[in-house]
Amino acid sequence: MTRRRVLVVEDERVINDQLTERLRAEGYDVAQAFDGLAAVHEAHAGEPDVVVLDVMLPGIDGHEVCRRIQALRPVPVLMLTARDDEADILVGLGVGADDYLTKPFRMREVVARVAALVRRVDRAAELAASPERSPLVVGGLTVDPGRRRTTRNGAEVHLTPTEFDLLVCLAREPGQVLTRERLLADVWGWAETGLTGVATRTVDSHVKALRHKLGATWIRTVHGVGYALEPGEPAA
Repeated sequence: MTRRRVLVVEDERVINDQLTERLRAEGYDVAQAFDGLAAVHEAHAGEPDVVVLDVMLPGIDGHEVCRRIQALRPVPVLMLTARDDEADILVGLGVGADDYLTKPFRMREVVARVAALVRRVDRAAELAASPERSPLVVGGLTVDPGRRRTTRNGAEVHLTPTEFDLLVCLAREPGQVLTRERLLADVWGWAETGLTGVATRTVDSHVKALRHKLGATWIRTVHGVGYALEPGEPAA
């Protein structure tokens, strides 16, 4: 079996080396970059399966790196940020990051997040090959898993890969409340119950980004439980 390739982008050499050593010990083929431009070059040349990307980088920052990498080809990105700021996190998700961790973090968290992103890639490939890819319709919203397109009253809504996968999960059971833990397992591949408490904010941030694109009334929050997709506006 081919080893998965991970690109670690972190300008602090000690942290970069620690991440690289741990991921290699877990069986990954790891490449390193220490600034933004080198990261874009390595992503293009090495075609990693997952990118672990720090936000604060010399040259160009992690947000711009993520934008340029995603323009080359879709690749799962785990963003590392020193700022536990919601606006900063939403910017990262908006440029195509799939997940984020706030510094300081535990190495086992990074390993678990990378493993989850790899599982997402595998699951997306399986779904793409599945014959059951009929469009899902909820009110004026149409979600097409086969073509990975979303329209609202006939107008296309541009979503990141993670936003789309989250919407598909919700649209399969419209009106039903799906717990954060369920969404973590189905969308992010997070079956490790010991770490889901750390990751639930990832779900909340992606839901907020999704609401921004769909409209605030489409996704209902059930506090302390999870979310449900409901027709937020009538079909045109």
